[in-house]
Amino acid sequence: MHDDFTSTTFDDEPFPEHEALVAAPRLDCPTCQSRRTIAQDTGKKAGAAIGAVAGVASGISGALSGAITGAEIGMAMAVAVRATMPLGIVAGAILGGLSGGIAGCTVGAALGEAVDESILRNRRCLACGQAFSFSRR
Repeated sequence: MHDDFTSTTFDDEPFPEHEALVAAPRLDCPTCQSRRTIAQDTGKKAGAAIGAVAGVASGISGALSGAITGAEIGMAMAVAVRATMPLGIVAGAILGGLSGGIAGCTVGAALGEAVDESILRNRRCLACGQAFSFSRR
């Protein structure tokens, strides 16, 4: 009974012959059939910006409300907290704003990308300037 543990494949890995082959979408310009097209990503950029602003605002307000509550509890417990309280509030607001901004930007970019793919004319031809969208069928 000899077990060979040198194999690099696992039971849950799909084998290449079983993977579905998906054709890449045609990104040629429908007007001049040029392959020189670029993605505009208008929705993704707008969604990321709006999401970042909303996330920063939400993160700062949440951090400040938590800091104020914590400061009230701290003042009831010890007098020494008064010296470090403003620094903690500022640090909490900065960290809350950063984390909220990152989360909001990520969610906004994902939503904007979905809008780009389904609604907007997300591609532009570099040869003729035509804006168009492509179908993923």
